Amino acid sequence: MNLVGTLCVAAICKHEGIVLRFPGRKAAWDGYSDCSDADLIAEHQIWGAVDPYAKNEAFNVSNGDVFKWKNFWKVLAEQFGVEYGGYEEGQTLTLQELMRDKGSVWDEIVRENGLTPTKLEDVGIWWFADIILGNQCPLDSMNKSKEHGFLGFRNSKNSLISWIDKAKAYKIVP
Repeated sequence: MNLVGTLCVAAICKHEGIVLRFPGRKAAWDGYSDCSDADLIAEHQIWGAVDPYAKNEAFNVSNGDVFKWKNFWKVLAEQFGVEYGGYEEGQTLTLQELMRDKGSVWDEIVRENGLTPTKLEDVGIWWFADIILGNQCPLDSMNKSKEHGFLGFRNSKNSLISWIDKAKAYKIVP
């Protein structure tokens, strides 16, 4: 699943003039997470298909570093030019609830910014984001891939910024 499109919630917050609050739990906010860049996944799949050391093996694919959502959330706010609010103790939000009635707001954002016509439900996978942001997820290990010869990696912060920039360039988000 792709989480980047779901982060368009920041564009909605900016449009409505509200603070970008973290819609998850403290465990995810303070805990370590990892992610997988789509280009890295593609590289890994190609490597797995052609390298004899990878034949008939199963591998995890992640960027190879870890991050905390409390650091990523600031980056997200900066990328969309929205006020950063972070996590609030005792305030658990779910994106499914928050985005339930925001389709018309997204339509307005698309129209005003000349974006590629999309519906909010096609851009964001709210239930998936709620799972990711609601708990501290187990971390993947790239050790087996490295032991078998795959040395690819990505800097997760740079990857997030790059994918947001691509989404902006393709006029998916403002």
